[in-house]
Amino acid sequence: MADESINTTDTYELSFRVPRARRSVPRARAMVRAVLGAWGIAPDMAADAELVLSELVTNAVRARAPRDRQVGIRVECQHDAALRVEVSDTNAAEPQRRDPAPGDEGGYGLLLVDALARRWGTERRACGVGKTVWAQLPASESEPTSEATAAALTVRPGQRVHAHGAWRTVRTVRSEPYATGGLALVIGLDEGRALRVPAATTLAVRSGGSTQS
Repeated sequence: MADESINTTDTYELSFRVPRARRSVPRARAMVRAVLGAWGIAPDMAADAELVLSELVTNAVRARAPRDRQVGIRVECQHDAALRVEVSDTNAAEPQRRDPAPGDEGGYGLLLVDALARRWGTERRACGVGKTVWAQLPASESEPTSEATAAALTVRPGQRVHAHGAWRTVRTVRSEPYATGGLALVIGLDEGRALRVPAATTLAVRSGGSTQS
């Protein structure tokens, strides 16, 4: 897996390639996690970038293409702290966002990207073969600190959610399948029992600001 990390006055940049294999998804996440830490990216922004990268790389390794073709990954942190993630593959078909029904086990990937990214899209590769899917994440300081609503699958540790009649701090988040199909999110809280809800459930969330119940 070749990689290149560049640091200029205004921009940090990382480019590397991974094989079209499932094992490439955690490897890519680990690589980006280490580099974002070295760049001094805020933990919440780095976590969002990891999730977006994971979904885009998963789509790329699943896309139909010759087995020997690799997936290209590029991450850029601009001078204004905006973070751009790009994933390239040789399949020209554009990814299609789905709106999964409550019982569906899949289809949440681009829904997650849409929720976390400021904007995202698809471009033809410069070489003319395949595509690049990109996503731009907002700078941490620009994230709202007031109350908002968000899909359960986008909630992360450190945020506060309204559960059991009060505002609770999220300690852990994990997913598990329902016995009847579909994906559940189990959200561990600082007080009370864990919250177990369908992944697409809308929750009231606070990313900062007042911590009063």
